[in-house]
Amino acid sequence: MKSFAKIIIVFTTISAAIMELIDTSIVNVALTNVAGNLGATIEDVSWVITAYAIANVIIIPMTGFLAQYFGRKNYYLYSIILFTLASIMCGNSSSLWELVFWRFIQGIGGGALLSTSQSILFDTFEPSQRGIASAMFGVGIVMGPTMGPALGGLIIDHYAWPLIFNINIPFGILAGILTYFFIEDSAHHTSKPSIDWLGIMLLAVGIGSLQYVLERGEANDWFADRSIQIFAVLTVISVIGFIIWELRVNEPVVNIRLFKDPNLTLTTLLTFVSGFALFTSVFVYPLLLQRVLGFTPTMVGESLMPSALASIVVMPIVGKRLQAGDSPKIFVTLGFIVIMIYGWMLYSRTNINVGMSDFFVPLMVRTIGISMMAVTLTNQAVVGLKPKDIPQGVALNNMMRQLGGAFGIAIMNTYIAQRFAIHKNDLITNVTVGSQLFIERNNALIQGVGSKLAVTANAQQQAYQILDMTVSKQAYLLTYADAFLFSTVAVLAVFPIIFALRNKKLSAEEMKMASESSH
Repeated sequence: MKSFAKIIIVFTTISAAIMELIDTSIVNVALTNVAGNLGATIEDVSWVITAYAIANVIIIPMTGFLAQYFGRKNYYLYSIILFTLASIMCGNSSSLWELVFWRFIQGIGGGALLSTSQSILFDTFEPSQRGIASAMFGVGIVMGPTMGPALGGLIIDHYAWPLIFNINIPFGILAGILTYFFIEDSAHHTSKPSIDWLGIMLLAVGIGSLQYVLERGEANDWFADRSIQIFAVLTVISVIGFIIWELRVNEPVVNIRLFKDPNLTLTTLLTFVSGFALFTSVFVYPLLLQRVLGFTPTMVGESLMPSALASIVVMPIVGKRLQAGDSPKIFVTLGFIVIMIYGWMLYSRTNINVGMSDFFVPLMVRTIGISMMAVTLTNQAVVGLKPKDIPQGVALNNMMRQLGGAFGIAIMNTYIAQRFAIHKNDLITNVTVGSQLFIERNNALIQGVGSKLAVTANAQQQAYQILDMTVSKQAYLLTYADAFLFSTVAVLAVFPIIFALRNKKLSAEEMKMASESSH
């Protein structure tokens, strides 16, 4: 392939993957603005996030089948067009539920931009350069979730919320044009597979219900809520039915028989954990900076940007070392160790006096760890699979990363709520109303607000509110420190699984066949 065409394909696929992953988190910092503009509650507007996540996680495992059915180029192009059109409609929505609907459609289009981008990128390089392809795709995996809150914060601080969606339009148009002229179609898949309608239905209900439970569980008080109970039952019934059906049908929409391969099973489990680490670290860190330290969304973005850009340097290095024959186990092991070091650093350093500069080194450490994990696991997911099964293996691996992030955020939300209640209760029990220190602090607060109020009782009430906010702030500080430690322990729990991975790369023959099979 000519160098110019290769550069164009690399640019198209990586930018599409980054665009998709950015949209999983860019809305998070804009919920208050969107709610105020559309006249909705914060609880209702969270459906803007939930709708996209549900559609995304349903479509990702089906991308291998859909690319085969429509043709890879057609499916990729249609998905880019759908994603771009949905972005336009999101930015022009005049009501909450109109926005939620188009976010769901956007998630359907965005699901293909991840797995299909990865397959196309792999095919662009010679088999001996598969490690570099994994590294390039890994840049998108890391930069997308990291840049989402940063870009969203910048837009909200300086522009209006529709730009969060409209910013996709020029990139989507450019990606569509480049795909039409430069992306090659599959030459080996000449016949369409039959449509596994029951499998598609069971997958949509099962995975969609699971994502709903994970996204809405904490807000709805988990299983005390009737809707969570219903969707949890639907998840169990549908997932079990899906597994049984897919093992019986000749042309399944998702070939779960691939999990008979122990390497794929172990790799996807580790990918699940890497998704947990990637998404929870991006989730907890901005909360600490904004809720406790008073950073603006733009400041949070500025603190994240250097480490996100560092992945562009780190990942190709890892890819080249894999290409040179270094053991994948070494990089997976080091990646998990470094991620645990990152969690421990933030746990031990988190205090009320930290500034932006104090997070520079830990975030760089995180980038190194995530880079090692993402590149190696992306490459290892297809080791030992037959060439025709590689697109399905890629899709399953990406699905597990997304589910890992969904589980991680759901678990972390619950953990934070519980730890905050414990810490605040502990702090309140140590506040002695009649102590000299309390009296001095209370009087100082009354004097501070009393000059602005006509009624002394109101000054006392506001003084109590300020004291309560101070206690809450300290409780959140302790809670987020605990969250970083919890994430570290979670990664440590699965650490022994690494040593069961196959300690080899794809052979040149395997990679050549894999490359040819997905063209």
